[in-house]
Amino acid sequence: MLKLSGFHVSNYHNKVRLALLEKGVQFEEDANCRPSQKDEWVARSPMGKVPIVEFDGAALSESQVICEYLEDAYPQPALYPKDPAARAKVRELITHMELHMELVARRLYGEAFFGAKASDETRQQVQEILARGVRTLRRLAKFDPYIAGSEFTLADCAAFTHLPLISLATRQVLGSDALVGIAELKPYLRMLGERPAFAQVHQDRKVAQAAMAARAKV
Repeated sequence: MLKLSGFHVSNYHNKVRLALLEKGVQFEEDANCRPSQKDEWVARSPMGKVPIVEFDGAALSESQVICEYLEDAYPQPALYPKDPAARAKVRELITHMELHMELVARRLYGEAFFGAKASDETRQQVQEILARGVRTLRRLAKFDPYIAGSEFTLADCAAFTHLPLISLATRQVLGSDALVGIAELKPYLRMLGERPAFAQVHQDRKVAQAAMAARAKV
């Protein structure tokens, strides 16, 4: 059986988990794994990252690669449209949210979630780059009712896991939510949260966050 390893606070782990749950793929899960450079972990995940998926003696890392594999190996229900151009637009949305928004906002996570301190230079750079990312998202996103249009896709799994983190980190560190100007976002995320798989992943993330916070206080 396919095995997913990572942890429930990880947005990239949760993106893959949502894809598995939405596709109805049976899988085992080890939700107690963290990024590591130990030899035994790097042997499974070359960069020492999470998540990883293992099957038939093989291992895959990088969440988007894993999700592409799942789409090939378990094509129904599909998480991409049939039309090649529409499929490309879904990939464009995912790439944009991850490369030009989440990875930019990630520079604030140390201060937002782990007690570190972001420099003034970092704050300014993140604010400027993220503003361009948000403007672009407003051009790319459809919210009709899903982020890529009328069909539910993998872009919705990515949006649900990444965008709330960006909102929270920018609100806590920069003093304002970088996504506040996207009026459609809150009702869209609320709609996604009503799907059983999304509700389950959201609840498990909250439990894992509470446990992490409790350990930090000890």
